[in-house]
Amino acid sequence: MPVEHRPAAAGRPELHIHRSPKRRRSASAAPEGGRIVVRLPAGLEQAEEERLIDDLVDKVTRRRSRDRLGGDAALEARARRLAQRHLDGVAFSSVRWSARMGRRHGSCTPATGEIRISDRLAQAPTWVLDAVLVHELAHLLAPDHGPDFAALVARYPQAERARGWLEGFAAGQLASATPSDDQGDQAGSSPEGSSDEPSPESSPR
Repeated sequence: MPVEHRPAAAGRPELHIHRSPKRRRSASAAPEGGRIVVRLPAGLEQAEEERLIDDLVDKVTRRRSRDRLGGDAALEARARRLAQRHLDGVAFSSVRWSARMGRRHGSCTPATGEIRISDRLAQAPTWVLDAVLVHELAHLLAPDHGPDFAALVARYPQAERARGWLEGFAAGQLASATPSDDQGDQAGSSPEGSSDEPSPESSPR
């Protein structure tokens, strides 16, 4: 079948869409040069196909944004600088990107010192990312959201501005986004849904 070419538009790169009757259930996407190549089963309903394309392209875009920021090592170094500057050098065990945060921007486990940041924020302004990192770091000193926690978060000068940005971002996600999980720079999914486990190409369980 012929390849469908979609030009770059609205922040999305050029797409080359391949539909194959040999594919029964699985779909994948991967960057090739400046475009993303999407491979789909033939015969999907249009609405389901568009949902699947959006999901796959989002996974690839998020992974590329993470890589441009330097991955987990750079995120951890960024958190360490923020901890020193705003939170008296609070110690943590790890800070890493997560593709499984759903609608959450970040999470912290005070008992282990582990912090996870949604990889959707790899595309956010850096001052927003920093605000989320400070928020999660503050939980290492104040696990709840009481007055002590609020005072710690307020040490970051753009905390309130970032809160407004995140509220708008969350509203946009609820209006138009579909849940997705990162599966590497080549992303895999299925017409019926996405797997939680990273895989170049996956089928529904």
